[in-house]
Parts: sequence; C-alpha cells; structure tokens
Amino acid sequence: MKYAEVILPLALPRNYTYHVPEGMDALIRPGMRVAVQFAVKKKYAALVSRLHDERPGNYATKPILQLLDEEPILYAAQLKFWNWLASYYMCTEGEVMNAALPARLKLSSETILIFNGAYGEEFGNLDEDEYLVAEALSIKKELTVGKVQELLDKASVFGVIRRLMEKGICLIQEDLRESFRIREENFITLDPRYMEEEQLKSLFEEMGKAPKQLELLMAFLHLKRTQGEVKQTELLEKSGAKYAQLKGLMEKKVLLPERRRLDRVSLAYEGVREETMLSEDQGRCYDRICSLFTEKPVVLLQGVTSSGKTLVYIRLIADYLQQGKQVLYLLPEIALTAQIIRRLQRHFGEKVGVYHSRFSDNERVELWQKVKSGEIRVILGARSALLLPFGELGLIILDEEHDSSFKQQEPAPRYHARDAAIYYAGVLGARVLLGSATPSLESYHHALSGKYGLAELKERFGGSLLPEMVLVNALHSARSSSSQTFITPELQAEITRVLAQDKQVILFQNRRGFAPCQVCTTCGWINHCAHCEVSLTYHKLREKLQCHYCGRQYPLGRICGACGSPTLVLKGFGTEKVEDDIISLFPSARVARMDVDSIRSKHGHQKLIHSFEQRRVDILVGTQMVVKGLDFDHVALVGILNADSLLNFPDFRSGERAFQIMEQVSGRAGRKENRGKVIIQTLNPKHPILEFVLHHDYRAMYEAEIEHRRQFRFPPFFRLVRITLKHKNQQLAEEASRRLFSLLPPAIRDSALGPAAPYISRIRNYYIFELLFRLPLQSAQIILIKKQLKEAFQSLHEEKKFSRVFLIPDVDVV
Repeated sequence: MKYAEVILPLALPRNYTYHVPEGMDALIRPGMRVAVQFAVKKKYAALVSRLHDERPGNYATKPILQLLDEEPILYAAQLKFWNWLASYYMCTEGEVMNAALPARLKLSSETILIFNGAYGEEFGNLDEDEYLVAEALSIKKELTVGKVQELLDKASVFGVIRRLMEKGICLIQEDLRESFRIREENFITLDPRYMEEEQLKSLFEEMGKAPKQLELLMAFLHLKRTQGEVKQTELLEKSGAKYAQLKGLMEKKVLLPERRRLDRVSLAYEGVREETMLSEDQGRCYDRICSLFTEKPVVLLQGVTSSGKTLVYIRLIADYLQQGKQVLYLLPEIALTAQIIRRLQRHFGEKVGVYHSRFSDNERVELWQKVKSGEIRVILGARSALLLPFGELGLIILDEEHDSSFKQQEPAPRYHARDAAIYYAGVLGARVLLGSATPSLESYHHALSGKYGLAELKERFGGSLLPEMVLVNALHSARSSSSQTFITPELQAEITRVLAQDKQVILFQNRRGFAPCQVCTTCGWINHCAHCEVSLTYHKLREKLQCHYCGRQYPLGRICGACGSPTLVLKGFGTEKVEDDIISLFPSARVARMDVDSIRSKHGHQKLIHSFEQRRVDILVGTQMVVKGLDFDHVALVGILNADSLLNFPDFRSGERAFQIMEQVSGRAGRKENRGKVIIQTLNPKHPILEFVLHHDYRAMYEAEIEHRRQFRFPPFFRLVRITLKHKNQQLAEEASRRLFSLLPPAIRDSALGPAAPYISRIRNYYIFELLFRLPLQSAQIILIKKQLKEAFQSLHEEKKFSRVFLIPDVDVV
C-alpha cells in the first residue's frame, strides 16, 4: 500500500500519514492538495509532502478522501523550503503552510445543518431562536453555521444547534468546499455574417419594425467602436433595454453570447517603454556584480542614497529575463511598491506583477497561479512574496536589506526574508542581491569577511551632492523661544525659505498620533491601557486615547486615576501634533500626513505618493514610511524632529538603527542639480552616532558598533534565540519561565539572559517573560540546542500546571 505524508494547516508537532486508496496512487503527487479527515469529523485540505511505503507503527491510517488538484499547486523546491523554515525557525510545517498558501487554497470543512424531514413541521414547542432556524431549515433543507449566525444575528449559535439536534429537528454534516471561484462574465459579439457593410445595412432595414431591438443593436455598435469589446451588463445599462429584447436578437443569431474568464489581476501596460542607461559608475558596479555572481551566490550592493541602485537592479533583471528566468524583487514595506512598480513596468511591461497582503483572497490565488505557470516573470512584493511557487527563479533582489520589516513577527513562521531568501536561492540555484545605502551590520560583516561579494556605488546619480547636515540643540532653542511648538526656530526659518523657492519639505517623527501619553502634573500618574502595560496615545482626529498594541480606544481622561486631580496634560508629540503645528505656522502651505492612521485604503499610500510627486503637497509629515526608498525630485529640506527617541531606545541595535533611519531619511533631500539640507533636532548633539550621521560615515559607525557586538557577544558573532512565555496569570508566567530555565542543560543555561519581564511586560492581558539565548554560529551545535529547547518545551507542557502557558520561540531576533 502507498502512503502519503501530508501537511495539515494546523500547528501539529509532526505531519500525519494517510493511506492512498486504489485508483488514486497513479494520480497523486507531492504538492497536491487532498481532502482528509482529521480528528472525529473535521475535514481539511492537506498538502501532500511525500509519498512512501512505510506504514506508521503507532496509529491506524485513514484513507485520503479525495484529490483536490489535477496538478501540484507548488514545486518540490517549495516543499523543501517549507521544511527548512519550520526546522530553522522552530515552528511547524502547518504554520508555514498557513502563511504561504492564499486563504482560498486552504480549505477546512464547514458544518452544515440538514433538516430531518421525518420530524414534520410542528414547531410549537420551540423557543424563538429554535423556531427561526427550524422554519428556515424546513424551507431550505440545509443551512451552514454561518447562515444560522446571520439569521439569529449572534456570534455563538451552537447552543441553539445542539437543542435542535437533541429534539431531532436537524442532523449535522461536515462538508469540504472550495471557496475560490473563477471570475467569469458574459460578453456579446456580432455574428460574423454582419461584418460586411452591405449585410449590416440590410439588417438595419429588416429591424425597422422592431425599434427597441434596433436601439439595442446601435448601442452595441457604439460600445464596440469605443471599447473594443462589449460586456452584456454594460450593453443593457447603456441601451436601457431588457434582457428579453437582447435574448430576441440572440435567437435571431444577430448578437451572440460568449462566456469569458476575467482576470482579477490585470498585467496590461500601455505606457511607453524605456531603455536602461547606466552612468559610468553604475556600469562599473553592474560589471562587478556580474563578475561576483560567477564566484559567490550572494552579493551586497552598498550604494549611497540617490546613487541609482534601482537602475542597476533593472539592468540585472533584463539579463535574467533574457535567460528565461523569473526575478523576485523584495521590498520591506507594501508602501514602497507604488513608485517601484511604475518604474519596472516602464521597462518590462506586462511581465511585472505585485504581491502583498492588501490584495483580496481571490486576487492572491490568481497571482499564485500566474507565478507558478511562469506568466509573471518579475514579481514585486513584501516578504510574503518569497513564499510564492517559483519554477524558474534566477535572481532575488532585496532592496533596503537592512530593514527590520523583513523579519516576520506574528504569527509563525517568524522568518527573516533576507536569510530565508539566501537559503531558498541555494535550493533553486539562483543568485541573491542585497541592496542598501546603510547595510545591516551582519551583511556588511559577511561582505568584508568574504562570505558575500561586495559591490559599491559611491557617487550620487547625476553628480548631485549629499545633503548638508545640521544639528540643532532643541533644548537651547526651547529656552530661547516663547513658542509652544516642537518646531525649532531654526527649522521654521528653513521651511519658510524652502517654500519661498517653491520646493518641498519632509518632516520625520517616528511616533503616530497626537501625543504619546496623558500625564497628571500633580502626582505623575500616566494613563495606561487596561489590558497592556503601555501608555495610551491621544488621537485628535477621533478625540480618543488608543492603545497601539491591542487597538482598544478610551475616552480622554478628565481626572487622575491615582490622586483624583483634574490636572491631566498631554505630553510628547506625534505626527498628528506635528501636522497641527505646521498648519498653524504655515497656513498657506498644503500639508499631508503619511502614517498608518492616514493611509487605510488599499491604494491610499499610492495616491498620497502620487500627490506629492505631482507637487500637490508642499509639506509631508510622516513616520518611517517616508524614510524607505522613496524618490522625490523637489524635496529641498528634511527635518528630523526628535533624534533622541531613536538613539535612546533600549536595544543593542539602537545605534545602528538610528544611523540607518537618519541616513535614509536624509537621502530624500536634494536630488539632481540641487543640494538638499537636513536639520536634526536633538537634546544631545554630542552623541557619537550623530557625529557619524553628520559626515555620512557608515564605515566609522560600523567599526564602532561591531566592536561592541564582539565584546558583548551579539550578532554577527552569535545567534540570538528568544523564548517568550505568556499567561494571563503573572505569577504562573514567571514560575513557568523559571521552570523552563531549570529544565535546560547547564551549557544552554550558561548562554541565557533571564528569565525576566521585557520592557513591555503585559499585552492583551497576557503577562510576558522572556529568555534570551546567545548561540554559537556552528550549524551542528545550533541544531542540537534547538532540539534540546524543544524537548524542554514538551517537558514543561507535560506538567499540568504549565500546560496552558504559551511558548513562542523567535530565532534570529531583530
């Protein structure tokens, strides 16, 4: 008998094995979805991981119920990649499957209520809810649980369902249903007989006695001329005709119906194509990358801001497309795709597709299928695009490779797209290009040590100069100014000068909302979230306090929760406050804000970027969204409003990240022939990182920070694994963390920091304790330690007291 090991979309420690029924063994292949029964009644669409002849020794196998695909929906390389992700990042293949597959390809059974006809229609002994469901069942004969919830307008309906079952009114059935549907629409065409002018003229004469049908035909011909093809819905709407009149023309074989499949995702591009012209410096860099790719699979491209890295990427993409390969272009944020997609389409047209989480479930299925079939040759996306089923991948580009957004946080797998891309490329024999003006210390260290190749772009494209950097002591400015604004007089004067020159300004503040906290000036009490150990942020637009961790909203406090005094004030400033101040200071300027709160819609960010490009916005206020890889021709001034919030963050990477953010945001200033200016407001102008930023000296920053990393045993010299324990009982969470620590071998305990509560110790009513492990770089040792950690997890959960404590491993913490 043949057996199939399958991946279920559940966080199971190991995969299940099912036996393959006769007649299915010739059709089934790894990578196909199959319907299986799991537990007592539940059905799932599982994915075949491998086929084998080994019968499991500790449980009786169930049969595979049904093949759901005619062809595998992913390739063997993806299955190998999934297995590595689960192993390396200490999660399950089911969790990887949940992250990788579009929702419409993940099926689980739906509970269906079936009416028991033998009961009859006497519903007099039922309560109101039971009666409503029973009556609907008697008419429809079957209802899903979702329909029952809609009918009763309740989230929990299982009590009603249970009572109906006990009374014999209904039966329960589990049904596995495919939720993805091909989008189709009716089109109308003219019978070929009437293509000639003479025949069409005769037709008009014949239809003189049927004016409504003649009107309908005229509307069809108009739409055909103006649009090229005619949808049935548009024809009926334009003509004002009824379907019966259209049906009459169909019966006469004048107009013919045609059912067509429509793509939800259009790849069409009708713009003008561009050729790639590289500068001398870019040409040298391109040649070096090509040369390095013959020796090393990974190359780091370090190019100063505005050096034209994207043009080098485009030239390389063209090379790989000529070889018949696919290219994956990864960006850290969805927001960045708006500009880059237009640039790629101008060069590669309809070969380019975009993939990210803001697409609908059906759109994501269609993109998945187009990538697998090879119809899309260049895919642009955030980190999730790495999980698409590439068959001919030749090159992976990670732009802004230093960005922490490439690391998945929740849910599992908590993978880093950069490291996962390097492994995946190794499986496929592809090449990886990492690009950044401020590479991560890990990547730059690997490049200097020879593990990666290193190519550099040291000149800005077109000979433009790096911006002038100016430090402003915000403390001195506040003392000398009577203004209550957070904009220093120096920055205010510069904004006035730039606006007078008809140039644009970007102001960066890495906090959203109006004010980060509400404080009592009498006793110092701070208004906190009831469910999280964090202060509440005031949002002026909604006139609410909001927790940025759980999302709950509260009314603005009027009296102190500790001493009862009415002396509550708002402290600090976020992007809303900055926007408010700027509008007051510059009433004639057009001001816009770019943060998570201001951009909610699918295309909201793209519209705002386009408005700024078209110079319909003078001053753009934003969070890190304005930092990352955006190109604007008319920005003459960038203001960093609070550098100290970046420098004083409690993290060993704070110096590196502060340098990266400030250097990146400064790169938005001054393009082409105009030199820009950057004003950095700080309370500590003597901070060493600011000195590196002033001189754009990445190498000096690297050498200072790498020495600290070596001394204190942090990456890239060690790997970090964080284990988070969560429970609603604080004492139990702490006790579980100490018990887990005691279950570990002494060698692992020696490498641990903690257990301890983190900086934010409670989120959504769960108390948090952490253990941080510094592991050696040797693969064999890491594999052994991860195995020992998993054994300790299992031992902890076997103790009844700790069975409900959440354990979350995070490998390669960022």
